[in-house]
Amino acid sequence: MAGELWEGRFAGGPSEALQALNDSFPFDRRMFRQDIAGSRAHVAMLADVGLLTDAERDEILAALDVVEAEMAEGRFEAVASDEDIHTAVERRVTEIAPDAGGKIHTARSRNDQVALDVRMWTRAELLDLAGLVLDFQDIVLNHARTVGDAHLPGYTHLQQAQSVSLSHHLLAHGWALSRDVSRMFDCLERLDVSPLGAGALAGSSLPIEPSQTAAALGFARPFDNSLDAVSDRDYVAETLFLTSLLGVHLSRIGEELILWASTEFGFVSLDDAFSTGSSMMPQKKNPDIAELARGKAGRLVGNLTGFLTTLKGLPLTYNKDMQEDKEPLFDSCDTIRLTLLALSGMVETITFETDAMAAQADNPYSAATDLAEFLVRSGMPFRSAHGVVGELVRRALAGEAPLTELVAAHPELGPDAAALLEPGASVAQRTSPGAGSAAAVVPQLSAFADRLATDRGLLERARVEPTL
Repeated sequence: MAGELWEGRFAGGPSEALQALNDSFPFDRRMFRQDIAGSRAHVAMLADVGLLTDAERDEILAALDVVEAEMAEGRFEAVASDEDIHTAVERRVTEIAPDAGGKIHTARSRNDQVALDVRMWTRAELLDLAGLVLDFQDIVLNHARTVGDAHLPGYTHLQQAQSVSLSHHLLAHGWALSRDVSRMFDCLERLDVSPLGAGALAGSSLPIEPSQTAAALGFARPFDNSLDAVSDRDYVAETLFLTSLLGVHLSRIGEELILWASTEFGFVSLDDAFSTGSSMMPQKKNPDIAELARGKAGRLVGNLTGFLTTLKGLPLTYNKDMQEDKEPLFDSCDTIRLTLLALSGMVETITFETDAMAAQADNPYSAATDLAEFLVRSGMPFRSAHGVVGELVRRALAGEAPLTELVAAHPELGPDAAALLEPGASVAQRTSPGAGSAAAVVPQLSAFADRLATDRGLLERARVEPTL
């Protein structure tokens, strides 16, 4: 049966090597629901414009119902000629409805068909992933609300810099995730175009109505240019990028959890259900989920760069190279989904060791900038103030005296400035808008909750189901 789709042009069938290289059914069969939904919309349109009778339409639609049930229940029996999901569905429909089934491909090519399937699959996947990110953000927000006045060192260059509230630190990750959700919505808007009706590349001489199928499948509009419709994979590249950047954000969270869970930091304790042990060392409790979140980011970036390399030399319109879009797309979406679920569980069940955080955050040297700003408030230029405090820090580190004593004794600083070195005093100074004190975080918590509510509303409005 191999070669049936083009057997009129060729005297013989394809070689086994060609067939093995060419076949995509093992991985693109996961798009069977999208392929069948597209076929339903196409068949309904063909009947409406007079290219199928109502009886033929109903016979094909009934056959599509059978095929969908077989695939959903694992009863579908593939044959050697099923080189992709489109061929498999059409072949089985034609077996069930031999005469009518032969008309299902009227005014349609696998080029616009696969472009449609991938768009529909990506649309559904982005909506699901956006929901998972929002769920993760809810976990972050809940922790930020419940950790109270807990504070920890902030870091630059992985060196202790200035102390910040723990809620402020958590929300920093939350806002980054909000940008990931925003990118998903942006991508959804650009991919909201139906390519069905573009045919192989140039449309059709038959009286089809692409706007009808677009509406039936929940797309905002049909394509404007048939060449672009079948060749556009921008949305795949965008999805690979946004999953890569989301993966990088999750990797950063993972890296911090790895550090914080170490004996040297001791800032968090991990739940047993989201940790692993050692086959040799009984005392170990390893943050494997966080490590895998960090490691998976490389895989996601690799999928992106590989696909961009595939695209960069392609002329218009469809080229078989485009078959390489689905495996990285599927893999990246599967990878980021699993990473989100596992890391969400890890973060939700984490215990913050706030005493250990405070012990490090209250290091007097973390308040050095506060001392400089104390001098600025008295009229001293900041650069001069920086020099004064830097000199005191140098003398303290050299062992001349504790920093608190040196500050209290300094004629331009004194006891009021030394009080800034007391535990918890420094973090309370961060009162500017968007800053890290517990007081400054209060409006930020409200703004973040509002952002989540807005994004939840956008997600619900974006969920579209085909009418067929």
